[in-house]
Amino acid sequence: MSTRRITRLAGLGAAIAATALVLAGCASSNPLAAPTSSGSSDTIVVGSQAYYSNEIIAEIYAQALEGAGFTVQRQFNIGQRDAYLPSLENGSVTVFPEYTGNLLQYYDKTATETSPDAVYAALQKALPANLTVLDQSTATDQDSYTVTQAFADQYGLNTIADLSKVTVPLTLGGPPELAQRPYGPTGLKSTYGIDVGFKATGDTTVEDLVAGNVNVADVFTADPKIATDHLKSLSDPKGLILASNVVPLVSKNIADKIAPTINKVSAALTPAGLVALNVQSTVDQKSAADIAKQWLQQNNLP
Repeated sequence: MSTRRITRLAGLGAAIAATALVLAGCASSNPLAAPTSSGSSDTIVVGSQAYYSNEIIAEIYAQALEGAGFTVQRQFNIGQRDAYLPSLENGSVTVFPEYTGNLLQYYDKTATETSPDAVYAALQKALPANLTVLDQSTATDQDSYTVTQAFADQYGLNTIADLSKVTVPLTLGGPPELAQRPYGPTGLKSTYGIDVGFKATGDTTVEDLVAGNVNVADVFTADPKIATDHLKSLSDPKGLILASNVVPLVSKNIADKIAPTINKVSAALTPAGLVALNVQSTVDQKSAADIAKQWLQQNNLP
């Protein structure tokens, strides 16, 4: 997990910390062994990270499964991969929204794939024998080269390659470590032939982009500020940046049963749609349950 993702999680403040404390005992135990939890292998246990966007997706999975007639138990705000993957591997959690590229690198630190389909294929091979992934979504939560919509309109920018059309000097903003990352300035030059300066912007990356202190920035594709601050993530046809599409990680023994339901969710979840869900959480302050219910109704899903 990147340092910026950790910062976003920390920004949620005491509310998540309190929730995590309440759920800590549940998250660290096997719900299938406790009479007061699922108590049945027919129960689908849906988990989530301690991250609002991930919880929303998990709640969508949970409500969709309930609508399809499954019994569902929720174990949300478990923590990060080191905390929740053991629960998936031992079967105490059976469904979890994940991100393809980051999950691949967790299980195979030597993986070199970056494009969405190649990452998805490699991930299927890297998973433990009792886990699998269902269909990946087009929605992502990953680093991206992002510009303001006004800047994109001015120069006709849709892809990273289009930055070659820009007639003013380019300055890339992002966390300090981006300067040395393979998808930073050096990678941009070697992959796309584009020269950029670099400015370490840290937690004020979006603010610096909007203010014009930088004209390109490394922003996560699911950041709600993409909508609220009128930004545009540029597509990456050459796979410079590791693809991290939203993907359901599930116990293999239930995959066939739940695939018809969960794959419909993945098909309906788009990049812009995920950003909009996150806006409802961070700006409108709606609960994950209410956001999920509305989204499922709008997409005619159970």
